[in-house]
Amino acid sequence: MPFVHKLVDIELKENKSPVSDFSWKTSLPLAEISESKYLHFDIKSLFPGKFSYPYHFHRNAEELFVILEGEATLRSPKGYQTVSKGDLIFFEEGPEGAHQFYNHGDQPLLYMDLRTKANVDVCEYPDSGKINILPAMDIFRKDSKVPYYTGEEGVREKWPEEILKKE
Repeated sequence: MPFVHKLVDIELKENKSPVSDFSWKTSLPLAEISESKYLHFDIKSLFPGKFSYPYHFHRNAEELFVILEGEATLRSPKGYQTVSKGDLIFFEEGPEGAHQFYNHGDQPLLYMDLRTKANVDVCEYPDSGKINILPAMDIFRKDSKVPYYTGEEGVREKWPEEILKKE
């Protein structure tokens, strides 16, 4: 059965970012309200003179933004371009899907953020070298990357000797 969200009825609440350059409002998670199985979606409003989320890309999710009102500058691997009302912007997985908005105008930028739902996603931030494991929001610095078996040399020390003698 369809679930209709009327844009005029959607309440937006301000995000409380500790960095003042990032300031927007967002709706409640409309996907949860709609009981969506495969999509996340919500409405965001980016204040004039502010940036959306830090420049990032997803390893396990695609995104589609639908610009509902206003205009902004989109930063992507292709450079900078203006987006405005009526534009649909698709972001693929991986580094080629990196993105960030800056609201260069004097009116809020209102857009729908639609993305595929993954049980676990890895979000990377090229500017700051961070990695975010979603939905847990476990954030690490990428420069601490190590080979898969690092620190595993002492595996036998973790096991009871009587089990290992059964070999």
